[in-house]
Amino acid sequence: MPHHVDLVITFRATKKTSLSKQQIREDSRKAEQQYTRLIGTLTTGGLRAVGRRGESLGHLLILVSCPSSHVDTLTERERQSDFLSGLPVKPVGSEAERLSLSPADRIRLVYDYVTSIPSDGGLGIVPGSSDWDLVESVMALHDREFNDTWIRSWTPRQIASVELVKIREQFGDSVALYFAFLSSYTKALVFPAILGFIFYFFGTPYSPVYSSLVFIWSVVFVEWWRVRERILSIRFGTKGSFRVEKRRANYKPGFSWWKRELRILASIPVLLLFTGTLFVMLTGIFVFEAFVTQLYTGPGNQYISFSPTILFVALIPQFLKLWQILAIQLTTWENHAHHSTYNRSLTLKTFALSALVAYLGLGLSAFVYVPFGEGVMQVMQTLLFKGTKATDGSQGYNATISDGASTKTVPGPSGGLWDINKSNAKHKLNPGRLKDQMFAYTVTNQAINTFVEIGLPFILRALTSFRNGRKSTSTPGTPIEKNGLKKRVVFEDEKEKGGLAEREFLDAIREEVALPEYETFQDYSEMVTQFGYVAVWSSIWPLASVMALLNNFLELRSDAFKMTVHNRRPIPTRTDTIGPWLDALTFLSWLSALTNSALVYLFCPRSQTHCSVTSSIHISQLDKVHQHLFSGGDEGLAATKELLMTVLLIAFAASHGYLFLRMVVRHLIERVFWKGSKEVEEQEKVDREIKSKFLRGYLVEDRRRSQSIIQPVEGSSVVAGGEHRASNTADPDVVSSFWDNDEGLEEISRISKEV
Repeated sequence: MPHHVDLVITFRATKKTSLSKQQIREDSRKAEQQYTRLIGTLTTGGLRAVGRRGESLGHLLILVSCPSSHVDTLTERERQSDFLSGLPVKPVGSEAERLSLSPADRIRLVYDYVTSIPSDGGLGIVPGSSDWDLVESVMALHDREFNDTWIRSWTPRQIASVELVKIREQFGDSVALYFAFLSSYTKALVFPAILGFIFYFFGTPYSPVYSSLVFIWSVVFVEWWRVRERILSIRFGTKGSFRVEKRRANYKPGFSWWKRELRILASIPVLLLFTGTLFVMLTGIFVFEAFVTQLYTGPGNQYISFSPTILFVALIPQFLKLWQILAIQLTTWENHAHHSTYNRSLTLKTFALSALVAYLGLGLSAFVYVPFGEGVMQVMQTLLFKGTKATDGSQGYNATISDGASTKTVPGPSGGLWDINKSNAKHKLNPGRLKDQMFAYTVTNQAINTFVEIGLPFILRALTSFRNGRKSTSTPGTPIEKNGLKKRVVFEDEKEKGGLAEREFLDAIREEVALPEYETFQDYSEMVTQFGYVAVWSSIWPLASVMALLNNFLELRSDAFKMTVHNRRPIPTRTDTIGPWLDALTFLSWLSALTNSALVYLFCPRSQTHCSVTSSIHISQLDKVHQHLFSGGDEGLAATKELLMTVLLIAFAASHGYLFLRMVVRHLIERVFWKGSKEVEEQEKVDREIKSKFLRGYLVEDRRRSQSIIQPVEGSSVVAGGEHRASNTADPDVVSSFWDNDEGLEEISRISKEV
């Protein structure tokens, strides 16, 4: 890097919505004033700043560099704040300590200084705010030399290992914590992967042993990670970092806590409304795909199976985008003071609907399609063709109607469109649907996600370069007309004084500016969703854990590649937890108890006589339910109620079993991994040393102060105000006579004399 640049501020002088010349002139004046104010704010704040052209007319790049002396000032100020807030503090002032400041810490200090509000000691340059509406973003540049070395270091032998120290030094605590979680989760998957391989090839389907072990594994992993992230926060020196977190620029001070809580509660009905709407949409698509498409036998029936996929792609992503926009508005309306609480609230809102999309299809298949699919198919036939008469031949379709005893054919001019023969309902069902879905979610979807993250950006950038190349095939300096206006000459006078090296450096900056920002949300969401497939649904297809393990071996490297090649450099942030994702993992481990117990109860007895000593009773109950759905018998209704009540009782018992197991596991893990760990002992030792030094310094200062008060100044008999004071405390002889005069024994002997 020919010039050390800490940050790059992207500034958009003109808007694409500007059409008239008058509007362009007004925008230009506004941009000139704001740009001048921006440069002035940066330079007044002790930073070096210079503006360069961006990729198009009106797009400017302000390169910001912070002098080393100012970085030392920011470092000392932060560590003083950390000390007052109870965070681990390193000594300040030595040359070695200044040299040990990592690149991520330097970027974080400068970024916080630039973007923090003035009341928190910052410059208040917040992109998109009312004062800086032309500032698009504040970003950091990649260290390409480190990126190349880091990517090449992911050899097949080291694919599962993560060098957290290097990651933290380059990208900060939040990214290092994500890779620590991904590495730990990948290693933890070895146990369920071995179980899944054994039970798939040598065990029995829906084995209660496998389901119980996977459930226990999920609880142990979540509780182990809860302790693991605390140990990492001590190792990183970020434990309790929320105490020194800067306030959000959009935060409105003076806002009562109870008002915020009421606003959070007010957003719950909106979340429930969107959740219910999404549930109805997904259920409708599921019914259409699983039942309606199977009954259609008319022209193009071989293509009708693609229609549910088309509906899903057309409706669900757009609905989720709408919810994302509304969730951001609701979270902003809640007026969170800090980014951590803001991101927590927004993450929970967003992931709730994403999890519903990921798991609802499996839930409907497991608890509706497989056990009651034949009855639902017959109900759909009845609803679709209710009131059909066989005597009229002008119905417009051919169909076969069966009442179980006789069969009648309804003729039509164009052949049969629907199969409404109830005896065919059972043959229309797919007995391997659940396994097919699990394969699609854990294999196909993960392969598609990898392509979207790694391969698709190359294709999109190539198309963008080709399109831009065709649009600007003229030589540099040729004016281009748009909206009747001639654009200013771009890059014609851009002859950098630094020569070719400087031009290559600026071109590399422009390439990075065009990249999207990196966020850990998508990566966390992908891994937590995968954890749900393994912990909650792998009883359906035990090889799901094996596929998850294989995927994560590649995910470690693909995420590193994506972050360093296809995204901007992450802005380092201090954190001591993965935040709301730990809550999501805890919820999924609880859901694992309910779902696994229900799956084993419903499906294990139908194929395994050893699942329960009363398995025949279970089979007869399901048979009675089927009789009710197929023939309307009263015994089937009673069996259905009994079955549902039993499932609810089993889920209730599993929920309480989860609470007890979590309590035991948490206690054991705390005792084994937390109390007495090397990191905890080191932290306690450092805390004692800091407190001892502080106390010694305080006592020395207090002793000096006491001596200055007690001992009079030599050769001086005048005290404050020029008054002469004859204090007994100032005379040693008087003090000695006072303490030597004991009247106790004399008073006791006096009693005897009086008697």
